[in-house]
Amino acid sequence: MAPKRDFKHIIKPITSYLREIDITLFATVVAISLFGIINMYGISGSSGSYVAKQITIVAIGIFAMIFFSFFNYRYLKNYSFPVLVLYGVSLILLGVTLYTGTIRGVSSWIKIGSFTMEPSELAKLALIILMAKYFSQRHIHINQIRHIIISGLYYAVPVLIIMAQPDLGSAIIFSAIWFGVLLASGINKRQLFLLAIIGIIIAGSLWLFVLKPYQKDRLESFLDPHNDPQGAGYNLIQSKIAIGSGYLFGSGLGKGTQTKLGFLPEPRNDFVFASVGEQFGLVGMGLILAAIIIIISRVLAIGEGANNNFGRLFSLGVAIFIFFHAIIGASVNIGLMPVTGIPFPFLSYGGSNLISIMIGLGILQSIKRYG
Repeated sequence: MAPKRDFKHIIKPITSYLREIDITLFATVVAISLFGIINMYGISGSSGSYVAKQITIVAIGIFAMIFFSFFNYRYLKNYSFPVLVLYGVSLILLGVTLYTGTIRGVSSWIKIGSFTMEPSELAKLALIILMAKYFSQRHIHINQIRHIIISGLYYAVPVLIIMAQPDLGSAIIFSAIWFGVLLASGINKRQLFLLAIIGIIIAGSLWLFVLKPYQKDRLESFLDPHNDPQGAGYNLIQSKIAIGSGYLFGSGLGKGTQTKLGFLPEPRNDFVFASVGEQFGLVGMGLILAAIIIIISRVLAIGEGANNNFGRLFSLGVAIFIFFHAIIGASVNIGLMPVTGIPFPFLSYGGSNLISIMIGLGILQSIKRYG
């Protein structure tokens, strides 16, 4: 009888935990992460180290999500010190990238031996937490322009570092997070119009004075990739070919010719969604997008059920984080947007984006558990 009681003592806390969290969110995240491993196997085969590393990263990510679901999010809501420390550390790490080597012309990574980290992903999460805390305490006075300016400075510092790397894709995500949380906090129409004008001016200035020639080539090749099929338009053309060759149900796991023969560039990262289309077809791509929609809907549902503004604004920030990574990643792969070089959530190889998202989802589960 004793072993049976011991077994119940193990099962009871697990079932209790599963009742406290959003099980749909948890199950969908685990499912899409496992699919990412399967897709990576189809790209790399069993002989490479990519699959083993991806399994490790997914395991760490799931552990991080569970771990932070036990962390009481109210420490972030009620205390400024841990939030400012996280924000400060993320800025320091971003600054370090400017003195490390470049990969494909971009200084976005910190590399120590075999360990590689992209600090901009941690900084996105830090900005979400900081913006949620800042505006949850000042929502009554949001129409005071000084709060928009102060929050804009918090947003601008990491973005300026990121533009110096340069990483236009991440800068877009940062802008979406800041603007989305700001809009949800209740700015008035006059302030919104003013921000729109400033945004247009900044965008024009970036094109004239900041963007590198290769970044302009990406934007121009997006409009007509066949104008330079062997140069700036090559990636987009190959991506479209890979997706088109998958038809409805795909070529099969590990049977994508564009990927296997090396025609599809960066099939594990920038064009991982195209590799899904080649191997699993339109159905596979549709299922991935459906999973992303389920995840975002559950994230927003947790926010709606929160009993404080921090929880609501944090959930919105995480939803924006995931949504823009997914929609930009998918749009780039099918030719609706120029190449930006940002990872597709839960599918792209590497751990920085996945673990940052998993930590954010763990905090969301904490909001669900603690109210």
